[in-house]
Order: sequence, then C-alpha cells, then structure tokens
Amino acid sequence: MPISIFRALVELEEQNRAAALCMIVRSRGSTPRHASSKMLVYPDGKILGTVGGGEIENRVIAEARQAILDGKPRLLEYQMADPARGDAGVCGGQVEVYVEPIQPKPVIVVIGSGHVGKAVAHLAHWLGFRVAVSDDRVELCTPQAVPEAEAYYPVAMADLPQHLPITPWTYLVLTTRGVDVDVQGLPALLDTPAAYIGVIGSQRRWAAASKLLLEKGVSEEALRRVVTPIGLSLGAETPEEIAVSILAQIIALRSGT
Repeated sequence: MPISIFRALVELEEQNRAAALCMIVRSRGSTPRHASSKMLVYPDGKILGTVGGGEIENRVIAEARQAILDGKPRLLEYQMADPARGDAGVCGGQVEVYVEPIQPKPVIVVIGSGHVGKAVAHLAHWLGFRVAVSDDRVELCTPQAVPEAEAYYPVAMADLPQHLPITPWTYLVLTTRGVDVDVQGLPALLDTPAAYIGVIGSQRRWAAASKLLLEKGVSEEALRRVVTPIGLSLGAETPEEIAVSILAQIIALRSGT
C-alpha cells in the first residue's frame, strides 16, 4: 500500500531529512488537479503525490528543489493556455501552487572529542543542534565520554562519510589532535556538501596541513572551503570559550551575517 503524504511528513521529522511540500491553493477553469492537491518533493527530485503531471509538475519540482536549498517558500502561478508563449499547459485554466520547504534540523559533527570537542558538543546540544561525535579513539567516542551527543561514530575521519549522511545542513567541527589526522581525513570531507568545515589550530599548523594536502592532489579550490583558524576572534582561551567562538561563527553563517 502506498505511503500517504502525511505519513511521509512524519518520517521526514523522525529521520531529520529535507523535502518540500507543494499544494495547489487555488485553481480556476480547466486544470488537471484542483485545490488541496499535494505533492512532496525530495532533494533528488523524487516525488510523492502529484499536482497535475506534465510540464506544470516539472516546473513545480524544479522550484521545490531550489526551495529546499534556500529555505524560502514560494507561491507559484501558472497559466495553462498557450505553451507557445511559455504557459505550462493547454487546459485553459490557472493554478496557484504554494511550496513550503522542509529543512532538517542542523547537525553539528564534532570530529575529535578532546577537551574542546567535548565543550563544543555540550554547547551545541544546549543551543538546540543535533550533535554527533566522531573519533578514531574508541574510548573517547561513547555516551560516557560525551553524554550530550545523539550519535557516535568511532571511525577514522576518512571513513566518516560512509557512516554518516553529510548534507548541506551538516556543520563539521574538526577539533583534531594534529596535522597527520587532518591530512588523512580531510579529502573525504571536502567531497561532501557540508555547510561548514572548520579546522582547529594555528595558521602555522594549517599551512603545514594544506601543503601536504596539495601534494596529495587536493585542489586549492577545495581547500578554500576550510575555515581556519576556527571560530570568531574573541580572544578565547579555555575549551569552553573556544566552543563559544566556534558556535558563534556557525550561528553567524546560518543567519547570513
């Protein structure tokens, strides 16, 4: 039995996934579907339900996928009379479709659960982010070591994308223990659509890491995605203060400031 749109919406919430809900809010004249017809559009373009098929549906899907990325709702109006002038059909009617993006809750992934990593996980949880922790040192990647996290990935950084879906709503915070770890793990992370990849450490440390990464074949364009030194310049010294500077930077990025 096909799943209903309402059940699919519940699953999106439970699984923290993205989509866009499209609903015909007004129709006039001859149209293939009428008011209250609904369609759910997923980021890959797959759909559940329909708002009429054909060209009108293709256009709505394209707008819905863009809405998922930018988070902005849309009210779309379509004439269905003369395709030669750009209309979406020939039925003769008009439809208005409201597109509501459903964006997942942002996820902070702390990679390296030392003192700063633990402080970042604690503060991110308090701020309402979903929190995941990853560390190849298994004993540091447990609920006992970092109780505020919701998920734990005791794997090498390079293997993390195989275990954790990294999306445009994922913020990667690398509070790692050294250049070697960064050089081995960063190439895999730079191939993901993560919204933020921040690496802790001094400019000298990053200069050493980036030189090695370039030698490994990582492009300069890819390296420009890395935010380092991580966090806003607040004069932070303690792990807790550094965590504040990192989360402040991520909040500023999310708000577009």
